[in-house]
Amino acid sequence: MLSFIGLIGGLALLIILTVRGMNLLVAAPFAALVCAIFSGLPIFPQLAEQGAADFLTSYMNTFSGFVASWFIMFLVGAIFGKLMEDSGAADSVARWIVAKIGMKQAALAIVIACAVLTYGGVSLFVVAFAVYPMAVSLFKKADLPRRFIPAALGFGSVTFTMTSAGSPEIQNWIPIEFLGTTPYAAWEVSLIVAVFMIIFGYWWLKKMIQKAVNNGERFEARDNDPEDSRDDLPNPYISLIPLIVVLVVTFFTHGFLEKSALIIALLSGVLATYLLNYKHFRNFSNAIQEGTTGALIAIGNTAAVVGFGGVARETPAFADSVAFMTNLPGDPLIGSAIAICLIAGVTGSSSGGQAIALPLLAPHYLEMGVNADAMHRTAALASGALDSLPHGGYAVTTIRAIAGETHKDAYPAFGALTVVVPLLGVVLAIALFAIGL
Repeated sequence: MLSFIGLIGGLALLIILTVRGMNLLVAAPFAALVCAIFSGLPIFPQLAEQGAADFLTSYMNTFSGFVASWFIMFLVGAIFGKLMEDSGAADSVARWIVAKIGMKQAALAIVIACAVLTYGGVSLFVVAFAVYPMAVSLFKKADLPRRFIPAALGFGSVTFTMTSAGSPEIQNWIPIEFLGTTPYAAWEVSLIVAVFMIIFGYWWLKKMIQKAVNNGERFEARDNDPEDSRDDLPNPYISLIPLIVVLVVTFFTHGFLEKSALIIALLSGVLATYLLNYKHFRNFSNAIQEGTTGALIAIGNTAAVVGFGGVARETPAFADSVAFMTNLPGDPLIGSAIAICLIAGVTGSSSGGQAIALPLLAPHYLEMGVNADAMHRTAALASGALDSLPHGGYAVTTIRAIAGETHKDAYPAFGALTVVVPLLGVVLAIALFAIGL
């Protein structure tokens, strides 16, 4: 019982500390320490019996293991995104989309701009940084409440694009290692689910914004708002080429390079961005530096909450929970979805949740005869739901660091679109697999 109290209490503490603004690199290990104490885990390896788990080793091994596995992908993806931003290519694509859709559809323009960049391989965190200035400009001109900007950014980045078939984001690539699948696993179901999330999610976003406007909410300018004054942008069609390069290289190399294909694809995108837009760079070396720093921050925040999951994994409560979830009656995909969803929620990270859950779950379900492609798509979709709880690394970065909003103002809409909509997508996917699609 104490172990369950520690697990739930530690997670609640992590969410509370995050909402109050504490740095994840401090909040996550502190919450993990509380979890460990209630579960009776020794704090230091010197206090543990030989071969037994302890707090410090469990936390740091999980933290460092995640960094070792994914840092290069985070780094190259962040640099690619910053080069797209510094050259003006990302802004050019965003403005082109706005011009085609119209100012009255400002929120939709932001969603589509984020989706195009995300599906083109730009890091999720970088997409938010790159599109935010355009979002402020659009919301200002349309006089829409700015507290919905994080919701628009998140909906376009971490829902129907991040976990879809063919996406270069790591959330779609982690299952390959454990299931022997491809990034295009179950693409038919993925397409249907993505279309559903786009239509339903945008309808909900538009409804929430309209309700706020009807209640008298308007755009409120700030002194530190980014200026949308750059005119020397590259051609939008040329700017799209690096994104297409990433997708094409991914398609032709994933079969024999597997996870490493993403590195080659993103490096190809970096090279294409430089060759096509080198005249438009404002400060190439500074973009590299900022991309590197951004990668460290992103993977540090993610690894911090993954470390919490690593400690939670060693508790008796976690073992009992996994045993319960893997033996749920009915469709095995339901059990795997629930398990991955909850673990991603505990870690506050879709990629971190998969990295912890799949090594435990994949062998069990594959032995049961579960279709690997179906499990790949279910795992990817499920990981992208509860990962956006208030303590999630992306939620904290987007709401607080990028948009400068409070969780109180911005999270209700953000959570609706990045938690509830993906959860409905998981349910739809399982239903489609159940009828044999």
